[in-house]
Amino acid sequence: MTKTLVAFFSRADENYFGGAMRYVKVGNTEIVVGIINYLIEADTFKIEMKEPYSPVYMTCIEEAKKDLRQGYRPELVQLPNNMDQYDTIILGYPNYWGTMPMAVVTFLEQFDFTNKTILPLCTNEGSGMGLSERDIKKYAKGATVKDGLSILGSRVSQSENQVQEWLNNQGVM
Repeated sequence: MTKTLVAFFSRADENYFGGAMRYVKVGNTEIVVGIINYLIEADTFKIEMKEPYSPVYMTCIEEAKKDLRQGYRPELVQLPNNMDQYDTIILGYPNYWGTMPMAVVTFLEQFDFTNKTILPLCTNEGSGMGLSERDIKKYAKGATVKDGLSILGSRVSQSENQVQEWLNNQGVM
């Protein structure tokens, strides 16, 4: 029997939703992770930066852009104790500048993903997966990276059917 880990980066605070800013207590990606946890049995790990980005959206995106351009790897609060026990990793993140946040890159570079499957899950407001699937293949050495799921952040609360279909198609349910 395979064991699944849902590893995710999510940001609350001020966020962009279909043309307007709005404060949220739980980030979009974390909302989808809650749906996944309802649908399947999996362990969950939240990727958190020791020095989080600003709660102000416009400042946050500038900080994220700077990290991406400089190839900066932010330090994480912690890492999972044992990745060897997992065969499948559902990797959730928002689209930051056409790819995943650099904190996710920090996470991926810490492990050998040989013989593991990664299922990318990307929340966004219309930019889709961007280059994140390609980038996951680059940083998650040895992993089999399957087709990801792109979910509009402003529609995450209505995404259960979409998530369930994706998990079924990926053989996780």
